[in-house]
Amino acid sequence: MDTRRLLRTFATALGTAGVLVSGCSSGGSAPSASATGSAATEELKPYYAQKLRWRDCGVEGFQCTTMKAPLDYAKPGDGDVKLAVSRTKATGPGKRIGSLLVNPGGPGGSAIGYLQGYAGIGYPAPVRARYDMVAVDPRGVARSEPVECLTGKEMDAYTQVDQTPDDQGEADRLNQAFEKFAEGCEKRSGRILPHVSTVETARDMDILRALLGDEKLHYVGASYGTFLGATYADLFPARVGRLVLDGAMDPSLPAEEINRDQTAGFEKAFQSFAADCVKQSDCPLGTTSTADAATALKRLFADLDAEPVPTGESRKLTESLATTGVIAAMYDEAAWPQLREAVAGAKRGDGSGLLALADSYYERQPSGKYANLMFANAAVNCLDLAPAFSGPEEVEKAVPAFEKASPVFGRGFAWAALNCDAWPVDPTGAPHRTVAEGAAPIVVVGTTRDPATPYKWAKALAAQLSSGVLLTYEGDGHTAYGRGSDCIDTAINRYLLDGTPPKNGKKCA
Repeated sequence: MDTRRLLRTFATALGTAGVLVSGCSSGGSAPSASATGSAATEELKPYYAQKLRWRDCGVEGFQCTTMKAPLDYAKPGDGDVKLAVSRTKATGPGKRIGSLLVNPGGPGGSAIGYLQGYAGIGYPAPVRARYDMVAVDPRGVARSEPVECLTGKEMDAYTQVDQTPDDQGEADRLNQAFEKFAEGCEKRSGRILPHVSTVETARDMDILRALLGDEKLHYVGASYGTFLGATYADLFPARVGRLVLDGAMDPSLPAEEINRDQTAGFEKAFQSFAADCVKQSDCPLGTTSTADAATALKRLFADLDAEPVPTGESRKLTESLATTGVIAAMYDEAAWPQLREAVAGAKRGDGSGLLALADSYYERQPSGKYANLMFANAAVNCLDLAPAFSGPEEVEKAVPAFEKASPVFGRGFAWAALNCDAWPVDPTGAPHRTVAEGAAPIVVVGTTRDPATPYKWAKALAAQLSSGVLLTYEGDGHTAYGRGSDCIDTAINRYLLDGTPPKNGKKCA
C-alpha cells in the first residue's frame, strides 16, 4: 500500500473521477502581500501576453494547446515550464458565460484526462452549453513535464513493500524504499522537483485565465483540487468568479493531523461498507456485525502478510496491495459489490480482484507501466508541507493514535506518512488559514462519510473563507457533484449558471 496524502476523485482510477489514500495534499505557504498584487508585473507580462494556438488533439470535440509559465516565479527569466491545456467549446444554446476550469484532484491526477474522459462530456448539458470546458495538467503532472521517479518494475517492487512492519528489519526495508523512491525522483526530475507547489500551480492558473480572455476564474475542483482552488482565491481574491470546491481540504492542518484525520475517514467509510456487506448473502466478511467484519478483514491482511496469494501473473497479492485495493473501493459505494467479490476471491487464494483494484488506484497499465500519478503526488505533497514524521521512532510513537482512529488501517497509514522524510527538496509551504478576503461567494461541498476528505475539513474551509458557503451531502463516497444527488447537482448547477449560491449550511441527501 502506498498512502501518501493522496486525495483523488474516484473516477480516475476505477473509471472516471478519482481515488485514494492516506493523506491528502495540504499546504503551501500563505501568499505574501506582493503575490496578491498585480499579476502582470513587468517580468511576468510576456507570459500573460502569450497567444494560445489551438489544434485538434485526436479526441473528438476537444482542442489542445500548450502554454508557458515561469519555472521559478521568483526568477521568471531563469527558464520556463510548458503546460498542456485542453478545451471543448460551449455547445449552446444560451449566452456563453466564459471558461470553466476543472481539476479532479490528486495531487497528480490528469485534469486533461478528467476533462476528456468525463467532465467535457458528462457534466450537465446546461453547464456545457454555456461554458467552454477547460483543463490544464498542473506542472509535473501527466502531459505537463511530468515528474518521474521509478521504472515500472521498480514501482511493482515499491508497491509490495510491507507497510505494517513487524520488526526492525521490515521497518528498515520500508524506510529504504522511501529513500529509493525519493532518490529516483531527484535523479530523473531534479529540475522541476522544487517547483511543483500548489502555490505555483495556482499562479499558472491565473496566467491561463488571462490567456482564455476571462476577467474572472470559474472553476470546479474536487478533492486536492479544492486546495488548489482555495489557494487561487487567496492569491487572487478579486479574480474569483464562480468557484466550487467539492470534497474540501483544510489548509490549516499539519501533515500528521491530515493523515490521522484521513485514517479516521477511511475507517468511517469502511464501517459503512461493512454495515452494508453483512446484510448481503455474499458478504465474505460474515453476516453478523460490522465488528466481526473488521476482525475478518484484519485476519485476511495478517494471512496475506504471512503468505501472499497468487493472482494469475508474476506478482502475488501482498498485504500492502490488498490494503490498497480495499481502500480504493472506499471512494465510491458503487464499487462495494466489486470489493465483496475481490475479498471473497482473496480468501479462496485468488488475489486477482484485489490486485486489479490496487492497480487501478496506482494507475498501472497492463503493460506494467505506471502513470506519473504517484510520483507527482509525492512531489507536490512533500513540497507543500513539512513531513508528518522524522524517522521511524516518531512513527512508532504515533501508531497508537492512528490505530485508535482506525483499528483496521491505522498502523499502515501511520507508516505510510513517513514517505516525505527522505524527500530531497525542502518544503516551501506551511499550514495556514485561507481567507481570500473580498472574494465572491465560494461554494464548499462536504460529504458526511467521505473517506479521503473528512466532512469536518469542508466545515473548516467554509468557515475560514471570507465568502465561504457550505453545502453538505449526507451520504457515502468521495465528493458529491455528479454522483447521483439531484439536490447537490441542482444547487451547484444554479450557482454555475446564474451565480446564485445555495444557502449557507444547506443539506442534501
